[in-house]
Amino acid sequence: MATSTRTAPRSGRRGRSGPTGGFTLVELLVAVALAALVVTLGLGSFQGQNLRVGRIDAVEALTRVQLAQEQYRSAHGLYAADLSALHGTAPTSPQGRYAIAIDITGGEAYRATAQALGEQARDTTCAVLTLEVRQGFAQPGPHVGCWNR
Repeated sequence: MATSTRTAPRSGRRGRSGPTGGFTLVELLVAVALAALVVTLGLGSFQGQNLRVGRIDAVEALTRVQLAQEQYRSAHGLYAADLSALHGTAPTSPQGRYAIAIDITGGEAYRATAQALGEQARDTTCAVLTLEVRQGFAQPGPHVGCWNR
């Protein structure tokens, strides 16, 4: 008959395959740090995209001003100096992200501006969108990228 040798249980931590296996504190800290990095990068990208999408609000408002100005000009022979004279326009953009204003810059010219408000003002690249119109020809500003084109 074979004799079995029994060893006394060791004190301390068992191997990972045992019932007390788990993660070490260092492993957990590394995992948490990586998760935080991924969330930070993703959140920054999301916020930047949200600001770019918000520019559509300004483009829509300035396009409405341009259409209303052309209707006003065809009826009165000149551009309106005040937004209240233009049908379908308002002092703020449809979503309220921009303040809208117009300035007459010449006999047959005007500049419409959309100034970012609230959270949209964090869009430092395109905080102010402009539309310069001279004799019916429009020039978007400050650059075409702000107009999502």
